[in-house]
Amino acid sequence: MPHNSVTLDGTSLTIENVVEVARNYARVEIAPAAIEAVKRGRKSIERILKSGERVYGINTGFGKLGDTKISGGQLDQLQHNLIRSHSVGTGAPLEEDETRAVMVVRLSSLLRGNSGVRLEVIRQLQEFLNRKMYPVIPRYGSLGASGDLAPSAHLALCLIGEGQAFDSNKKLVRTSKVLQKLRLDPIKLKAKEGLAIINGTQVMTGLGALLINDIRSLIRNLDIAAAMSVESLGGSLSPFQSRIQKLRPMHGQAHVASRILRLLRDSRLTESENHVQDPYSLRCIPQVHGAFYDALQYAKNVIEIELNSVTDNPIIFPESDEVVTAGNFHGQPISLALDLLCMAVAEASVFSERRIDKLLSGFNPKLPLFLSSDPGLNSGFMVTQYTAAALVAENKILSRPASTENASVSAGQEDHASMGVTAALKARTVVDHTTTVIAIEILCAAQSLELLTGGNKKKMGQGTRIALKEVRSISRTLKEDRPLEPDINKLAEALKQDRLTRAIERTVQL
Repeated sequence: MPHNSVTLDGTSLTIENVVEVARNYARVEIAPAAIEAVKRGRKSIERILKSGERVYGINTGFGKLGDTKISGGQLDQLQHNLIRSHSVGTGAPLEEDETRAVMVVRLSSLLRGNSGVRLEVIRQLQEFLNRKMYPVIPRYGSLGASGDLAPSAHLALCLIGEGQAFDSNKKLVRTSKVLQKLRLDPIKLKAKEGLAIINGTQVMTGLGALLINDIRSLIRNLDIAAAMSVESLGGSLSPFQSRIQKLRPMHGQAHVASRILRLLRDSRLTESENHVQDPYSLRCIPQVHGAFYDALQYAKNVIEIELNSVTDNPIIFPESDEVVTAGNFHGQPISLALDLLCMAVAEASVFSERRIDKLLSGFNPKLPLFLSSDPGLNSGFMVTQYTAAALVAENKILSRPASTENASVSAGQEDHASMGVTAALKARTVVDHTTTVIAIEILCAAQSLELLTGGNKKKMGQGTRIALKEVRSISRTLKEDRPLEPDINKLAEALKQDRLTRAIERTVQL
């Protein structure tokens, strides 16, 4: 059982909370005030039903069929039909952490009381999370317009005991079998509840929260790689001076320049006299990496707002029993933010690969070609650049914005789409590729630094010498050719776990 817990109240969910629940299995608790808000919202739905008024999503059809009134005796069946008809996703299921992120975002939004669900829906989602079962949610099918309908329907399908799910042992079985094992009953949806569960931006937002967390790590690792490359190539530290950054006061630019200087403090390998000024991949690190930090901050702000928003339709206002149909389900803000992140991370891989080229191609005359101790007989790191270049090429293709695509569906009623989930999925691939490219840069820089120092790490900067030590705990020095694929993958995994950053920050304040 996890020792940590996250209390949801519908208004204070953070990216860190999402990560704790999604990846560290933090126990989910519900704030008492949120329980009361849910009860008020449901009482409002019950009063509206008694009035007999025709209200979209409560006693009507959906989408283009929204003008069709449904009789009272068919309202429960209407919600079940909605879930079944919308469970049309395809492709491999979302990963466990991605699915759990979706679930906690959906649960948090329902706790505002503006969706009109009963407490039974809340408790079922809470039980799923706390008992480590999670539904099969196919990754393809959302347009991000009326929310993430298709993938969310697969979540709802499991709440009613249908479809497939993974149990606490991550075994794929029928949902009914998991519920039986856990002694949970499937819920029977009432008016409005099916629509409330599937209509909203919870999939793109949950995926986005995980991306924000992981891109923060990626950019920190990018700075470490850059510092090691600057040192390996005898780069000048002049472009990192604070007075330079003050003349162009971009927040990210100043932040990066300061980090690089701290990583390289006391280095005796920088300031080579071999060239008057450095190439852009060294000289412009503050400007380029800084832009990535600023893009991340923008996207973080968007996701944090969305985590604590009500995004389904229609929206209930319990204090007046009003039901308003609107467009909070539209994912354009999230889609644009995720596209921006995807482009930023793709460009990070481009920048990193350019430094790999400098490390391998003899830019520093003190380093042998391809960092090989016996060039010719051994190829050294030559072909690691090929892998990096291949990943960069795919990143460029994937960085085409999803948010500029469109589809008109439901007989033209839903005539604009955000493609937010598409933006999130391709951003995830780009993040993984770029992490690998950065791992390759760090491996090349580590080899370079050892060749330059002869093992005397005192010549290196305070931060980079710690980074090198951590790298060598994962990958040994290349003395003669060997397959480097295991080294690349192990280091990429270590970067995802922030191992280098944590090791450095025990000594150097970054």
